[in-house]
Amino acid sequence: MSRLGGVLAQRGLPLDTLCATAVEQLLPVPQPDDVALLLARTHELSADHVVSWEVPPDPAAVAGVRARTARLLRTWGLEELQMTTELIVSELVTNALRHATGPIRLRLLRQSVLICEVSDASSTSPRLRHARTTDEGGRGLFLVAQLTHRWGTRYTPEGKIIWTEQELPATGM
Repeated sequence: MSRLGGVLAQRGLPLDTLCATAVEQLLPVPQPDDVALLLARTHELSADHVVSWEVPPDPAAVAGVRARTARLLRTWGLEELQMTTELIVSELVTNALRHATGPIRLRLLRQSVLICEVSDASSTSPRLRHARTTDEGGRGLFLVAQLTHRWGTRYTPEGKIIWTEQELPATGM
């Protein structure tokens, strides 16, 4: 591990060069055909680009979460995304309150896209439904899928996170 650390400590090199160097220096020649090394560069987001709120286990809390989201988006200069994001937050938080167990947490991240995450303690997968015109519910996740660039589910030891990505307006970078 110390030899690998020495190879990876070389600053400023492209990741593919670091991978090739590590494989050349650490593996016997000829190298086995089934060797894979994956490297990634990460960065820390500025604290003013990430917020996280615990959501009380009460359906009445959804209105307050929407209002806080609206204020935050105005602070971030993302007024153009306000109505859409309020709807996304409302649907995801409502689904978590209705179908999952707590604690429920909302996290918003502003980077190259606007990420909305709602986490809960349930491992049950959300289902994208196509509601009939006579159905009273079942459209929330469908709306979220239509309004976002991407969305998905990530499982954690504590439960799951439903996440969405919205592209930022040209002025919101």
